[in-house]
Amino acid sequence: MLGEIIVKVNFNNSPVTLVGNEVKAGDTAPDFTALDKSMQPVKFSSNKGVKILLTVPSLDTPVCDLETRTFNEKATELNNVTIYTISMDLPFAQSRWCGAHGIKNVITLSDFKDRIVGKNYGTYIEELGLLTRAAFVIDSNNKVVYVDYLKEVTNYPNYDEILEAAKKAK
Repeated sequence: MLGEIIVKVNFNNSPVTLVGNEVKAGDTAPDFTALDKSMQPVKFSSNKGVKILLTVPSLDTPVCDLETRTFNEKATELNNVTIYTISMDLPFAQSRWCGAHGIKNVITLSDFKDRIVGKNYGTYIEELGLLTRAAFVIDSNNKVVYVDYLKEVTNYPNYDEILEAAKKAK
């Protein structure tokens, strides 16, 4: 089992324990395989180019819902950037949610089976069995150029910062 990471976050103002490896700007992005909406494995490194990786607790909550819908809209402003939203939601639930909200520009992946994204990116909340809200921008050389582990899981990310980092990444 990987140890607790140093980043401190709260869920509804109560401290929670993140387990896994803390990722920092300058690191090589850890690879992983997670399941898409059709239960098919997707290897993260198989998609080249700039990537935005968002981890969220559950698509079926107000903050995660708005975050993913906002990035779905903003994706049209980005050239050659792939956006992923990863949660512990079952792929079936992700598929229903995406269909209900017209999500076509964000790839949703499920980490429910192996929890490898949570471990590799230090986003697994031990007490809840969910992923914390975090954002990572990875350039086309697979280097992490932006990291934000939100201090309060129920807060919204800084959309502008994330999008600007993605636009600057090569």
